[in-house]
Amino acid sequence: MQAMSRRAPTSQAGFTLVEIMVGLAIGMLAMVIIIQVISVFEAQRRTTAGTADAQTNGGIALFNIGRELQLAGYPLVPVTASPLECATLSINGAADATVPNRLSPVAIVDDVVGAGVNASPSDTLTLRYGTGGMGGVPTQPLTTYIASAAQGPVSLKSTFGCNEGDMALITSGTSCDLTSVRGPTTDPVGPAPTLTEITLANIPSATTESNLACMGTWTEVTYGVDNGNLVRTVVNNFGAGSTNPVVAGIVNLQVQYGVSATANSNEVTQWVDASGGTWGAPTVANRNRIKSLRIAVVARNAKTEPSVVTSACSSINTPAPTGLCAWEGSALSPAPTIDLSAGDPNWGRYRYRVFETIIPLRNMIWSKDTL
Repeated sequence: MQAMSRRAPTSQAGFTLVEIMVGLAIGMLAMVIIIQVISVFEAQRRTTAGTADAQTNGGIALFNIGRELQLAGYPLVPVTASPLECATLSINGAADATVPNRLSPVAIVDDVVGAGVNASPSDTLTLRYGTGGMGGVPTQPLTTYIASAAQGPVSLKSTFGCNEGDMALITSGTSCDLTSVRGPTTDPVGPAPTLTEITLANIPSATTESNLACMGTWTEVTYGVDNGNLVRTVVNNFGAGSTNPVVAGIVNLQVQYGVSATANSNEVTQWVDASGGTWGAPTVANRNRIKSLRIAVVARNAKTEPSVVTSACSSINTPAPTGLCAWEGSALSPAPTIDLSAGDPNWGRYRYRVFETIIPLRNMIWSKDTL
């Protein structure tokens, strides 16, 4: 009889507690490394994407301002007794106390202070233009008419594109009047078969030597910075304004006048801020020396960095601004000061892009021979 063999029981396979602890430690170390790599990558991605956004926003903001600025002064036609020479202006019978007057193609308000990030001084830029389809070509009245607050018809050689709702500009020497057109008519009963009339809301004193031009809708557009956005305020025909943000991520706007030595020269000899007794509220003569604008738009990456990544810079020429730099300054043409510290003490922990350009005021340039 064969004996039955017995096998010794085999030991069970597994991990010891020490092995499990070592494995967990290695896994946790790997997780920490992976998370750290992802964190660094994500921070770099956010910085790159935010900087790209700032680059795009700044370019769009500057493009929008530049495109509309080319209309400034249209359709103030460069004729003898140009409306750009008007020292006095009335609007629908009321004297315009604005300095420079509201026929000015451009006007800058220097160092406007708001709240939050906009507690840092930033400029506002107002530009004005009409929409007249006939380009503001003037015509003359056929008879002398006397100032009146009432509506009334005015006989003209031609209505030449005047439509109801337009603003009519009447130029008499160095006096100008802007008044609403209530209704044009043609060929009324009268001795002249070609007689034409328009009805004005307010009739200023004028003679047959005056010029009358229909400007279409007289539009005033103001660009400024509010709550980290470039905002655009529009006023049509001196009515109520409407304000809308147009580009996000814009924290500062700086604008300077490019001025010539005389009004009938187009050579810019100096860049000036809209401040002080001369350029804070320029006279008509000085206003007509403004031939171009120099603009700087500051866009900011919305991502806050853990440490300071932007430091103050200074122009190599005097006067030297503190904060971000746009263009070089000199004693004759000082550079703008872009100091953002008043709006945010941690301003240096953001990344910025500064966009700058020079835009000629072509309607002022074309008018030089009449100024």
